[in-house]
This record gives sequence, structure tokens and C-alpha cells, in this order.
Amino acid sequence: MDKTFAAITGVAGYVPEDILTNHDLEKMVDTNDEWIVSRTGISQRHILKDPSKATSDMCVEAAKVLLEKTNTKPEDIDLIIVGTVTGDYVFPDTANLLASKIGASNAFGFDINAACSGFIYSIVTGSKFIETGTYKKVMVCGADKMSSILNYEDRSTCILFGDGAGAVLLEPSNAGGLIDAVLKGDGSGCEYLHMKAGGSLNPATIETVTNKEHYVYQEGRVVFKYAVKGMSDTIKEVLERNNLTNDDIDWVIPHQANKRIILSVADQLDFPHDKVLINIENYGNTTAGTIPLVLRDFEDKFQKGDKIILTAFGGGFTWGSVLLEWTY
Repeated sequence: MDKTFAAITGVAGYVPEDILTNHDLEKMVDTNDEWIVSRTGISQRHILKDPSKATSDMCVEAAKVLLEKTNTKPEDIDLIIVGTVTGDYVFPDTANLLASKIGASNAFGFDINAACSGFIYSIVTGSKFIETGTYKKVMVCGADKMSSILNYEDRSTCILFGDGAGAVLLEPSNAGGLIDAVLKGDGSGCEYLHMKAGGSLNPATIETVTNKEHYVYQEGRVVFKYAVKGMSDTIKEVLERNNLTNDDIDWVIPHQANKRIILSVADQLDFPHDKVLINIENYGNTTAGTIPLVLRDFEDKFQKGDKIILTAFGGGFTWGSVLLEWTY
């Protein structure tokens, strides 16, 4: 009996129209374009400025394109998973809102909070519903409105992040798809990358708002070190588990956190830079949105049968790598 794989059968993405350039940031905080580009590789990021719009609305725009591209009716979607740390509400979940907004009346959904690893955690989770024969059509989104949790007086974080969403459709295949994944987590990393308030430990109070504790907090140097090691180690593990070498991999798609991190991972593994896909200069770090946006931007490069590695590292810490075979 042939093995059933969960194959990506379509990709789509969305970023807001408004652009925040490095030169714009020079007017807001003590920084400059040359420093930002040299340290991060980022030239601009897209910002969802409409106060009436949230993460689910960006997912809607990506989902609409995805449904049209794959000739899929909303009511045919069985399950929606959204990787995000900036859901519209604490509850209900963003996936539920997305299903309602696009008319996916037969789908149930849930969110996965794994920070920058949100998309790979979500796509692996969604693949299990396909592989077991439970569902036929699973939509996976990675999206974050990072501007909603950024302190634009903190030059160490506000230069890094942007807003955006990406989506893929997973369907059964006997000829390739998600082959393997190595996912990791270590909650002791919380102290280096987290949001101090807003959860049940430190609920919102006048004091937490006044102290600006509802924003991203990051110790960049520590995160850099752990990110390079985490992504490198899990790529090695997934290659070894599948008896593959670098030469067998056509493309590496890393989470777009920082260009120096991306190239450090490539160099540690001796991957040629032209195999490593990067679009961070245009969007910054959209957290769970980065990998699906790379898939969207470079879709024309992929050939049926290409072996692709997705890898990410996120706050908390969360990290991992996914091996997949492109099917169209």
C-alpha cells in the first residue's frame, strides 16, 4: 500500500500596503539605514496601519488568493491551522475567525503559538491529519501583526519586525510531500525572548502598560547564538535520518529573522548561498509569516521533485526543520 504524504498544492501570501523603510526609522529612533542593513539585511518592512484590521484580516487576503489558485471552494476546507503570536484576541482563536470570514463553514480550526517556528509547527501538525486519512484539505497559515507588540522607541527590536501572512494548502499525495521533521523546544529560553506581560502570569494592569511590558523583549546576542545552533543541528539531524547529503537538497528556506543568522547557518552546513532563499530585505521578520512568504515569492523556482528544507527558530525557545518534496 502506497504511503500517503501531505503535499503542498498551493501557496499564497499577503503584506500590507504601507511600508516602513529604514530611513523612516531614522526619524523615530537612534539608528540609520547602513547599520540596519549591515546588521540585519533589512531595508524595509510592511505595516498594517488600519486600526480596525488584525492578523485574521491578513490571513483572509492570503487565503482568498490560495483558494483561487488551487480552485478550491471554501466549504471544501476541512481544517484551518494558524501559526501566530498576535492573534486578534486571547480567544477566540484566529483560525476560527478566518474560517468564518472566508466562508469555510465545514472547517474547524485552532492556533499554534510557537513564535517564529509557528508555521513549521503548524504545517507538521496539519500534515498528520492528511497522512492518517482524517482530512483531505488542510489550510495552514503563518501570520503576525508584529507592529501591534513593538515598542517603536526600542531600536533593538523595532527595526527587525514587520507584518505579513502566508498560507499553504495541504492535500494527500502518493508522490511526495512532507517527508520528515525534527521539532524542538526549550522553555528555559523564555528569559531571552518573550513578552513580559499580558498573560496569566502578569495580566494587564496600569503598571504593566506604563512600564511598556506588552512589547517584544529580546536579548539579541544570546538569541543569535541559539538560533544558529538550533537550526543547524536540526537540519543535520533531518538529513542524517533520511540518508541525505547537502547535494541532495535543492533549496533551504530559513526563517527570515536576520540575514547574518541565515548565512551563518548556511556556512556551518556548507550550503551554497545560492541554494538559500532570502527575502528579508523586503519584509523584515514577520515571525510565523516569513517561511510561507518565501514560498510565495520563490514559487516559480521550484520544480516537481525538488527537495526543500524549511527551518526556523523562535522565542521560548522553539525550533526545528522540515524536509519536503515539491509536488508541482
